[in-house]
Amino acid sequence: MYELIKKNGRAKRGRLTTVHGVIETPVFMNVGTAAAIKGAVAAEDLEQIGTQVELSNTYHLHVRPGDELIKSLGGLHKFMNWHKPILTDSGGFQVFSLAGLRKIKEEGVRFHSHVDGRLIFMGPEESMRIQSNLGSTIAMAFDECANSRSERAYIEQSVARTTRWLVRCKEEMARLNQLPDTVNPHQLLFGINQGGVFDDIRIDHAKEIAAMDLDGYAVGGLAVGETHEEMYRVLDSVVPYLPENKPTYLMGVGTPVNILEGVDRGIDFFDCVYPTRNGRHGHVYTNHGKLNLFNAQYERDERPIEEGCGCPACRNHSRAYIRHLLKAGEMLGMRLCVLHNLYFYNTMMSEIRNAIENDNWQEYKRTKVENLGGSK
Repeated sequence: MYELIKKNGRAKRGRLTTVHGVIETPVFMNVGTAAAIKGAVAAEDLEQIGTQVELSNTYHLHVRPGDELIKSLGGLHKFMNWHKPILTDSGGFQVFSLAGLRKIKEEGVRFHSHVDGRLIFMGPEESMRIQSNLGSTIAMAFDECANSRSERAYIEQSVARTTRWLVRCKEEMARLNQLPDTVNPHQLLFGINQGGVFDDIRIDHAKEIAAMDLDGYAVGGLAVGETHEEMYRVLDSVVPYLPENKPTYLMGVGTPVNILEGVDRGIDFFDCVYPTRNGRHGHVYTNHGKLNLFNAQYERDERPIEEGCGCPACRNHSRAYIRHLLKAGEMLGMRLCVLHNLYFYNTMMSEIRNAIENDNWQEYKRTKVENLGGSK
């Protein structure tokens, strides 16, 4: 159940109660594609850095180790020893981005595994069954993530198919949740709004899926090549047509400034690989922009990554030491940078929630964007 606690303009402060615990929103979901955060970060680390939701990938876990294996071991929560909420994405994005050879038909998509080349078929029912086997808290509907630069005619066909697939997802999820051996009979289903950068298609699709009374709604197909301005314009257009009394999720976004702008437009959920990917390359976030710890200027720097930060890296280690680890190729260097970045994101979301509750959201956002450099 989703409760809207407070609004500041269009920014929402909400609370989603699930079978695996309460999610305070706005929230950033820490991305653990294959049931682990890249950079040697374990489930117990996520507890320490304030993680609320972990996100795993349906496609990757289906390919390896296999969703039926995970079900036989008690489901994804038990498998990875993480007992708070998990969101699994549907595999749709990976099908369309990783698979070079694919054939899209009404029943679903045939494509070759990026791991061993074997032929895989995935459609709405298959995606729901895989996610049911995983037992995630929130399952995402199977959709086509069309290229945002596709022609209007193709986008229209794609969105219509995504809507038909969503109907099938909802029916299959309802069936699976009734089975006696299902891992999580309270699994929630979020639908996905598509439409490229065509505002009218997005709005019509939002109206259509809003009428289906799902557990939540995502805006998909953004942050895939369009400009930030285009993304913000689409959000300005479409979010008002998604139910205010349900959580909204902007998929695959993004930078700290992207998140601030998304919150300002009514988004509750975010996910992105930036903090982990950047961390593995020695790029760390601070309240005054990003630092590249490979730079020689940090060779003798005895300060933490950021003064006053409570993450494990900043509490215990200097920039100089972490730089040495990175230069030496020691995994600990990557791990410390990833932990710091995720702590930074999780802490920023807590600040955002407090700012909305305390009626100083606009002031907080303006100051934060200025400090971050406006576009980083």
